[in-house]
Amino acid sequence: MRTFEKSTKLDNVCYDIRGPVMDEANKMIAQGEKIIKLNIGNPAPFGFEAPEAIIDKMSENLTLTEGYSDSKGLFSAREAILSYCQKKNMPNVTINDIYTGNGVSELITLSMQGLLNNGDEVLVPSPDYPLWTASVTLAGGTAVHYICDEQSEWFPDIEDMKRKITDKTKAIVVINPNNPTGALYSKEVLQQIVELAREHELILFADEIYDRLVMDGEEHVALSSLAPDLLTVSFNGLSKSHLIAGYRCGWMCLCGDKSKAKGYIEGINLLSSMRLCSNVPAQSLIPTALANLEDAREMVAPGGRIYEQREYIYNAIQDIPGLSAYKPKAAFYIFPKLDIKKFNITNDEQFSLDLLKEKKILITHGGGFHWETPDHFRIVYLPCIDDLKNSMDAMKDFLATYKQK
Repeated sequence: MRTFEKSTKLDNVCYDIRGPVMDEANKMIAQGEKIIKLNIGNPAPFGFEAPEAIIDKMSENLTLTEGYSDSKGLFSAREAILSYCQKKNMPNVTINDIYTGNGVSELITLSMQGLLNNGDEVLVPSPDYPLWTASVTLAGGTAVHYICDEQSEWFPDIEDMKRKITDKTKAIVVINPNNPTGALYSKEVLQQIVELAREHELILFADEIYDRLVMDGEEHVALSSLAPDLLTVSFNGLSKSHLIAGYRCGWMCLCGDKSKAKGYIEGINLLSSMRLCSNVPAQSLIPTALANLEDAREMVAPGGRIYEQREYIYNAIQDIPGLSAYKPKAAFYIFPKLDIKKFNITNDEQFSLDLLKEKKILITHGGGFHWETPDHFRIVYLPCIDDLKNSMDAMKDFLATYKQK
């Protein structure tokens, strides 16, 4: 009898944010158990509401956006994105260098498919947002993970990056602000990455979707602004800053020097045309959204909900014996470190399952972000303060007696 197996292209692909631990949580929920979800960056379930102007604009535009748009997106949307790029000092971007997408996720996959041949290598951070590694792999490439150093505020280890560049390397991925660590990279570190890309003639991929969720008076520096002589592909969108993850509204911009990438751009254009266009009603929101950034600023300013929840979760973690964390400066993630000797931890996924089953707290283990040592996990601190407090009290109680078998 003929059977059908999954493609071998998926052999090294994982997405544990929605993986086996979440599967177990869903079984528990189906049985009527209440789970505190600290695993996924979806603002809506936690009471975050999109700005009223965005909802009104969506309703207003529904009957005007029933057909396909240009494959790259509505002119008005790309015009607003272009203005945003100019404010961020992103060089040499025109209307034709901007592509809207069904979220950034679609565009990451598209960008890898358009570039990579079998065996090509791309430097990807560890820990990473796992879609990057998956997209490189599915496109036939090899994701080579460079270390981000917790002792240096989770900044990329430049020496490790240097050691991992080979004649097969085509690009470097930079996630800034970072998911899962919440780190915000300094201009000096970004300049070092640019110099490395310049020396080895590499493309830069800049995942910058959290650039409007920066705290403590810090400023996000667009990677492309430091590299006018290189090709930088920058990714951004409205899912997080405007709290409309379900609307699937992202974009990708080709910045800097495109003279050596004509073939690659042809590939991007072909792939963009093949999927016809991205969600047109969501595209129509972009001008309004980018003219309305105050709500995002308020969330991450002192007194704002994300800022205050960041303060709480960071301090609560310091109060739990065997846990520590670098204080995040952006987004809404924190990546605590476990004392694995104290808890005898050899399998971080099992730790996550044990915590879920005993205390009904859902987290994502560090291995889900291609972090090799089983000593970290990610917390999404979007739930309200009361839920965060309950989860941290339960975690403290759990770790007081926990020893992995």
